[in-house]
Amino acid sequence: MFRRLLAAAGLASVLVLTGCATTVHLEPADNANDPLCAEVSVRLPDSVAGLDRRWTDAQATGAWGDPTTVILSCGFEAPAPTTQQCVSIDGVDWIVDETDYPDLRMTTYGREPAVQVYVVTTDVTADAALSALAGAVTQLPKTAECTDPDTAAPEDEDAPTTGGQSDDDSE
Repeated sequence: MFRRLLAAAGLASVLVLTGCATTVHLEPADNANDPLCAEVSVRLPDSVAGLDRRWTDAQATGAWGDPTTVILSCGFEAPAPTTQQCVSIDGVDWIVDETDYPDLRMTTYGREPAVQVYVVTTDVTADAALSALAGAVTQLPKTAECTDPDTAAPEDEDAPTTGGQSDDDSE
């Protein structure tokens, strides 16, 4: 009888402990199985801007915060040059998508495969999140970079752009 009681208590404690560690459900990117994404995944930090990492159920992904505040996914097609804002943080260039503002979706520019990071900016700054993730993302080879806003074509001066030719480069 004592063994059954002990076994039941042990099982109950395991269930309580595992009940606290919820897994974040995510869909993997189309190219999440790229070996370079594995290089990124194994280098993801335990915390981002003070937010603890959570388990995910999709290959080449990461999530931080409870509720989830930062999500990373590797394995996207590299984006083409764009007039969207492009920022460089700790050696990684990012295209900023403000569609869900104040939350931001940033996609690496000039790295293949591409990485996307989604940040709930009411809880953490995008700069802090991207800075914390830069060490992992720099594992991807750099093939292009954001155009310097000072050398961008005059019609694009309002926002830095990505890898397209400026008027100065076309001569």
